[in-house]
Amino acid sequence: MVELLNGLLLNGRFGQFLPKTPNEKRKTVNGKRHSGCTFVTKRTVPDLYHIPVLLDACLEGLAIRPGGVYVDVTFGGGGHSRAIVEQLDETGKLFAFDQDDDAAANAASITHPGFRLVRANFRHLRKYLKLYGVKQVDGVLADLGISSHQIDAAERGFSTRFPARLDMRMDQTAPLTAREVVNTYGEDQLHRLLGMYGEVKNARTLAAALVRSRFSSPIETTADLTGILQKLAPKGKEFKYYAQVFQALRIEVNQELVALEEMLAQTVEVIRPGGRLVVMSYHSLEDRLVKNFIRTGKFSGDVEKDLFGNADVPFRAVTKKPVEPDADEVARNPRARSAKLRIAERT
Repeated sequence: MVELLNGLLLNGRFGQFLPKTPNEKRKTVNGKRHSGCTFVTKRTVPDLYHIPVLLDACLEGLAIRPGGVYVDVTFGGGGHSRAIVEQLDETGKLFAFDQDDDAAANAASITHPGFRLVRANFRHLRKYLKLYGVKQVDGVLADLGISSHQIDAAERGFSTRFPARLDMRMDQTAPLTAREVVNTYGEDQLHRLLGMYGEVKNARTLAAALVRSRFSSPIETTADLTGILQKLAPKGKEFKYYAQVFQALRIEVNQELVALEEMLAQTVEVIRPGGRLVVMSYHSLEDRLVKNFIRTGKFSGDVEKDLFGNADVPFRAVTKKPVEPDADEVARNPRARSAKLRIAERT
């Protein structure tokens, strides 16, 4: 179920931004049309670190109006945001959320008058839009997970490739680090998060090993942690095992799934009727939440119905199945291999 593997810890998933080219040809994603929409083929690549995954499918999914108001809740390297503002006129607006300190530098080159960078976690979507006097928007885009830029920053502690302190905070001002998790959480807590967020099969054994190890000396660095993991990792599947554990710690540190639920719940109020919700996930934990929310308006349980037996859901799925990158995109950008894009329209 965990699809990160080497693609997350070793490669990451973002790279460079792809701008429009003059003579784009349209085609369908994986040879199929999605709700009457077709998607644009690849673009030329300048020297930035973010190759937006499924860029054209995201743009088509948003159904951008030149004078509309849109939100990119995961700005990152700015690839998707740059492509969105290219399709806006002077009256259009784009609010981009990101809690990472590097976001400001990436946003500096976007000169569109309607662009605003919001230095906050997307769980505060509604609050910050209200601060800008915005009640509803025409579309929300979320490209979930972690960027390769963050993985490649050794000091952040996201990757096994670099000797670094166990940090894993996307928001560098947040109090909780991965070091604190592995050194202060009880064995039962560690067992729960390793099993739930990392789907580690020997989660209980690993939790006990972490507790035993820290009695001898604190687990301070990525090397300290992998030194423990390598003794318990299945032979031949070490990198997958490391990816599962690092994913579990990262999700716990950043409260990723809780923040995702909070943001999705707010889109019911934030997106106008007919507006679009476009969400791209990279592992099944995220995708399951998004799928259930679009299908039922909740994160678990059955669809609620009114007195007449009609389904009472806030969104209509535009695509029956998630859009996935075709072979050409994966060949150009292997970091896209596990992406699943879901598109919904506010009813």
